[in-house]
Amino acid sequence: MHSLAVICVYIAIVDRISGQDGLIPWTQQKLYHKATTLSSEDVRKVLAHTDLARMWKTDLQPLLVTRYPGSAGSLAVQKHIKSTLNGLKAGWHVSEDSFRDQTPYGPMPFTNIMATLNPSAKRRLVLACHFDSKYYPPQWHGREFQGATDSAVPCAMMLELARALDDELKTLKDSNPDLTLQLLFFDGEEALFHWSDTDSLYGSRHLAQKMEETAHPTGDSESSQLHAIDLFVLLDLIGGPSPRFGNQFSNTARWLTRLQSIERRLQKLGQLEDHPNEVQYFWPGLPVGPIQDDHIPFLQRGVQVLHLIPSPFPSVWHTFDDNEQNLDRNTIQNLNKILQVFVLEYLNM
Repeated sequence: MHSLAVICVYIAIVDRISGQDGLIPWTQQKLYHKATTLSSEDVRKVLAHTDLARMWKTDLQPLLVTRYPGSAGSLAVQKHIKSTLNGLKAGWHVSEDSFRDQTPYGPMPFTNIMATLNPSAKRRLVLACHFDSKYYPPQWHGREFQGATDSAVPCAMMLELARALDDELKTLKDSNPDLTLQLLFFDGEEALFHWSDTDSLYGSRHLAQKMEETAHPTGDSESSQLHAIDLFVLLDLIGGPSPRFGNQFSNTARWLTRLQSIERRLQKLGQLEDHPNEVQYFWPGLPVGPIQDDHIPFLQRGVQVLHLIPSPFPSVWHTFDDNEQNLDRNTIQNLNKILQVFVLEYLNM
């Protein structure tokens, strides 16, 4: 009985804390954050705006080019990402983090792109991906590595989310809450020669350090832009059939469980294509070992990470078969819908 009483008191305290943000520092509110649950009617209404054919033509195909750091394709992709987000009525604040870093091929330019819905909001739900493609040296002349799952599709999904939810995100921004959405597009995730601590994750390493050194809110010496991150959701290697997203981090397992719940809800509502009951994308009970990816520099600095990367990796990983022809359209659209509902519910829309 005593243990039960203690548990009840703890639950009551957590509920009180999460319901009255002023009782705890804003940097700790992420630990008690509760997402809302959209009604079935609202889910149908919201998901009616997402359009796979539009995403495919408008965003994905322009990204399916050779785009290693400093290449003409990279510059074209950067321009596309920025112009797309700047053209939305939600009013994104789009900025760049450009720098040069030493690589096995000498100094090279890199550019990260950051889009923040409301920069003045204290807290941020972050969606992230890398837009660069793996570099193959000249002996592969005549063959282009598209990197469709790695990571053109995740980038296109994030752009489609911003476009499909434009009205909802504008409403959120206009209401000026303390929680907003931020999109991060990293350059230089791939190793240029051989994966190592210095030849990989160029963009995320640079941006994580920069955010750690940047005060947030502006002028506050006690907190940085890293403190602002509620949850860092990294998308990678997405686009193949039958992905399984397992659990890497116990402190964010509840959000993987929520994605699983959304998947089941959308299945019952008939919103998912080619998705019979036995199909399941999100597996909170599936343990996944450490994976080197763009989340690492943020994880090392104490940021909560939800890593959405299939386990096992797609069979086409780092091959020339990672192309448009081998993508699974239904899976991509299903994940679009699940992610969009997740974002709206996390932001308490």
